[in-house]
Amino acid sequence: MTESTTVAGTGRTKPPWSRAGRARPERLTPAARRSATGAFLGYFVDFYDIYLPTIALAPALAYFQPAHLGTVTSTTIYYITFVVTLLGRPIGASIFGHLADSIGRRPATMIAVGGFGVVTVMIGLLPGYGSWGWWSIGALIALRLVDGVFLGGEYTAAVPLAMEGAPRTRRAAVSVRIMLGYPAAFIAISLITTLMLQVAPVAGGAYLSWGWRIPFFVGALLSLVVLAYFRKVEEPEPPKRAERGPSPLRQLFAKGPNRRSLAQVFVLMTGMWLSLVTAVSMMPGLLTKVLKLPSTAITVATVVMFLVLAGVYLGMGRLADRVGRRPVLLVSAVLTATVVPAVYWLMVATADGSGGGLVRTLVLAGIVVVVANAPWGILSAYIPERFPAEVRASGFGVGYTYAVVVPSCYSFFLIWLGHLMPYRYTQIPLVALGGVLAAVGAAMGPETKGARMDVPAKGGAR
Repeated sequence: MTESTTVAGTGRTKPPWSRAGRARPERLTPAARRSATGAFLGYFVDFYDIYLPTIALAPALAYFQPAHLGTVTSTTIYYITFVVTLLGRPIGASIFGHLADSIGRRPATMIAVGGFGVVTVMIGLLPGYGSWGWWSIGALIALRLVDGVFLGGEYTAAVPLAMEGAPRTRRAAVSVRIMLGYPAAFIAISLITTLMLQVAPVAGGAYLSWGWRIPFFVGALLSLVVLAYFRKVEEPEPPKRAERGPSPLRQLFAKGPNRRSLAQVFVLMTGMWLSLVTAVSMMPGLLTKVLKLPSTAITVATVVMFLVLAGVYLGMGRLADRVGRRPVLLVSAVLTATVVPAVYWLMVATADGSGGGLVRTLVLAGIVVVVANAPWGILSAYIPERFPAEVRASGFGVGYTYAVVVPSCYSFFLIWLGHLMPYRYTQIPLVALGGVLAAVGAAMGPETKGARMDVPAKGGAR
């Protein structure tokens, strides 16, 4: 067998080659499989928890609000309950990124998972507006913020752990398998919520009083499953992690190659987050609250579009391992800046809640979701590849999550844009801007395919 060799001056390696001239697929060790599975489970619970307000709580928000709120006010509160969790993630990324680079990826992950399990139970026990008035929605928002801190900590530690054990020639494919936790979680929460709406209908008041709580308790139980699984995951020991020196966050922000890598990732992820939250994350709310489509049809369509997305993720992973991360990110960003806004406009302009019009609207929504989401599957490989071992978890967590702060305020941008155009079209310019920023960020960065992750590379993983 021909061994991998280092490419001089780049930090990259040539993979082992077969006689046919193609890279031999490297197999995952049992420890690497456990790390990847643990990261998948963590992402599954993370995204399940993230979308609880937008899917499970959406039909029951009246439980936390006074009656007869205007559509814009009610929709803005709906957005805030989702966005505030995203705002907590940068805090968690800083705290748990430091812990993961200092005490290890595995213990940091377990602390984070236990934390969001407890907070999810507390949310499921909250009283409503009738008991606490506005304090009820205040408590919900505050707990979602704390929840975001722990959620941001979970993947900040778990993803670098998985990537450090993955073979170089299959790292994007492993990244995609981890990110399959996202569509799987979206499908799971959609099905559980639909079941609860059948068992405890909104019309009878059962869903408002107790039905919405069940998905939250299920999320807490899932966190226990993840916690138990991570007890079996092994902690790797990169050489530099045990050495004394400046804190990981200080090294990350110090003038030099790490800070340049962080700036590039920040621009890329600002665009990625802006397009995601405006084109994808709020799609269920747009379809139900603004376009007034039937909830059952939306649930079925959501399951189908995320099943398609799972298949697209797998294809993107294989493509990124073959041609590289940079061209995949660039092409995807251009499509997000051009195709997605056009399809989004067509979806809203021709929205029809009956017959063939309903099917057309949901198909267009599916195109928006899949195209805007497609490149996300490889980010769990690309971002850790940009940083050396001693700051990798911090770099991944900070770069991935701090970029969400400005996009998280997009509900306020929508209100401002609503003075310039019809409210239902206000997400289109933000989607286009997100695609442009993602393209700029991808162009700023190097190709990281084949980057070494076992030892630090000058300037991050190059």
